[in-house]
Amino acid sequence: MIEKQKVAILGAGSWGSALAQVLDDNGHSVHIWGNISEQINEINNKHTNKNYLPDLVLSESIRAYHDLKDAISKADVILFAVPTKAMRMVAKQYAKVACSKHLLIHASKGFEQGTHKFLSQVLADEIPASLYQAIVVLSGPSHAEEVAVRDITTITAASVEKEAAIFVCDMFTNDYFRIYTNHDVIGVETAGALKNIIALGAGALHGLGYGDNAKAAIITRGLAEITRLGVAMGAEPLTYMGLSGVGDLIATATSIHSRNWRAGEKLGRGQKFLEIEKSMGMVIEGISTAKAAYELSHILKVEMPITKAIYDVLYNNADVCKVIKEIMLRDVRPENEYKNCL
Repeated sequence: MIEKQKVAILGAGSWGSALAQVLDDNGHSVHIWGNISEQINEINNKHTNKNYLPDLVLSESIRAYHDLKDAISKADVILFAVPTKAMRMVAKQYAKVACSKHLLIHASKGFEQGTHKFLSQVLADEIPASLYQAIVVLSGPSHAEEVAVRDITTITAASVEKEAAIFVCDMFTNDYFRIYTNHDVIGVETAGALKNIIALGAGALHGLGYGDNAKAAIITRGLAEITRLGVAMGAEPLTYMGLSGVGDLIATATSIHSRNWRAGEKLGRGQKFLEIEKSMGMVIEGISTAKAAYELSHILKVEMPITKAIYDVLYNNADVCKVIKEIMLRDVRPENEYKNCL
């Protein structure tokens, strides 16, 4: 059993709040940092975060901060739980005020736009090695809404530093939240990012009125193209058979809790993605990830028909029904395409 840790969570959204509860349940001291004063005041005074998790009542021992330096003061562990597009900015802010060496964890899923970098790479770019012991990626099938009510959840902690992953495992694991370790950071990060694209497609199929056969098809074929791209980037194929791969894909592509699935359903019903983002009031990571993955597929010469279809709907104003028909009428080919991945 590890000693109780002081943890600063950077990001006061649904996932950051849910993870704060897990850590508090395990006896750790938890601070949350966010940049919206009203939200910080609500967490401190009412112990709720209604805009993100209406059913969650946070422990009174969890404190929220608007000042980043105050939030990380005396922390042992820093957990980044911010949207992909904010990761570099927050990493820079952290590097400016940090004055000691921390274990860094990130629990976000996506690629940085333009650079196509994993989020662990973004952290390593902006934070000097003198300010961190290791970087651990936390990913897997985990709806914050279910963690908030202490539903059983299992996810993955990935790091090239084995002992750091084990440490994070021990920090979080309890009778409703369990973590497995993995050394394949590339596989875990690509799986976590790319599954959001497939969830958009699965939601769109539901919005169009298709049933379980179509759902099974897009999840299975989606996993195939996620694996192709990930392996081309240096990942291990078996990672995609685990929690952070097929596990996260199933949870995200089949549930109303998934904002990407909900956004996809709205696409299927004819709404445009700019309208969808505005109406949902939350970041839909699959929208930006579709662009990054489409660009990467061209750079690495990897065939990704579902990703291309989603990209065309989002960025080329393609008709959803038309792109589905185009996929269905593609040339017949062998199902098992993994010989170049193994």
